[in-house]
Amino acid sequence: MKKSSAGLLAGLVLLLVACGTTPRRDAPPASSAAAPLKIASWNMEHLAETDGTGCKARTEPDYAALRAYTATLDADVVVFQEVESQAAAERVFTPDRYVVVMSSRPDSGRHGPCRRGGDAGGLTIRRQSVGFAIRKGIAFARNPDLEALGVGNPDLRWGVDVTIARGEPVRLLGVHLKSGCARGDSGEACEVLFDQVPVLQRWIEARAAEGTAFAILGDWNRRLALPGDPVWKQLGEAMPAGRALTDAAGGRGATCKQRFPDYIDHIVLDPQAAARVQAGSFEEFAYGVPEAEHPSDHCPIAVRLD
Repeated sequence: MKKSSAGLLAGLVLLLVACGTTPRRDAPPASSAAAPLKIASWNMEHLAETDGTGCKARTEPDYAALRAYTATLDADVVVFQEVESQAAAERVFTPDRYVVVMSSRPDSGRHGPCRRGGDAGGLTIRRQSVGFAIRKGIAFARNPDLEALGVGNPDLRWGVDVTIARGEPVRLLGVHLKSGCARGDSGEACEVLFDQVPVLQRWIEARAAEGTAFAILGDWNRRLALPGDPVWKQLGEAMPAGRALTDAAGGRGATCKQRFPDYIDHIVLDPQAAARVQAGSFEEFAYGVPEAEHPSDHCPIAVRLD
């Protein structure tokens, strides 16, 4: 017999409290318990808190455009990357519509010149954080950040971990892995990224042992769908025999940037979460304007779960 939404939520709250997490209810979820859950990932390219700062300096019309794209994307949960602060996130994911959850990683203090423009450009690197924007009214619990994903380097991003309690609970880990190792396994950047993979393996193993439906989504900086990719292979080895991970893109090619036909942003699901994906619901939100006018160097990707 299917559990009632009230009973299910109560059970989830008890479980989360037992695991040391803090459940949160922003509004009664019962009316939307059966509604699909749209989850998305969006690297927002140096989203700064203040106009004219950061490696992609923006003005208020730029933030207004991002708010408009957010409304069109219409996701229930967005994992975002490269956002300076909660205040920066809330310039796009406004508090009347979303609750923002930010990584607790301390600022590394590294604020050198931006790669593009250098000292002559007058712009400096701002803090880059991972976080969630969760539609108001959706019950969720904050789990401890996956600090180990920083592998001891203060410049590397931690994972942000939440459990969403609309319908059947699903645990979501937001990530932004080391850049510079999109394929292959050689080079300094690859050494770092391959140090992060066992951290993800352990997180996957723990969720599989619990029987928890989960997804890992974000900017992986990795072409996981390339044939024989060793990172994808290692992630799969963390799953119990007979159970496999699924990339929500399902082999589709990326269209956001013409010169990059392969995704480096991914939504990776365990079998329980993958079974809830609405057929044909995966989307790449490509803004509907020429590439030169994109508000970020990444396009959001999203999928709907029943």
